[in-house]
Amino acid sequence: MLKRSKFETTQSQIMHRAEDLISAASNRYRITVQVANRAKRRRYEDFDSPSDDVMMKPVLRAIIEMSDELTQEDIIGDEKSGY
Repeated sequence: MLKRSKFETTQSQIMHRAEDLISAASNRYRITVQVANRAKRRRYEDFDSPSDDVMMKPVLRAIIEMSDELTQEDIIGDEKSGY
C-alpha cells in the first residue's frame, strides 16, 4: 500500500520548479549548492521541532521554498516600485 503525502506536488511540478530555479540562476553549481545547504539546514531543524512537513524530503521542500521565493521576489519588487 502506498503512503499518500499531504502535499499535492507531483514529480512534474517539482521538476518544473527545479528548472525554473536553474534557469533563473547565473550559476548552476551555486544554485545546486544553495538547495543542498537549505535542505541540510531544514533537516537539522526538523530534528529540533517536529512539524507536519516531515513527510516531505528536505531537498524537495528546499526546491519548493526557493522556487516560491523566486516568484514572490517578483511580486515584492513590483510593490516596492509603486511607492
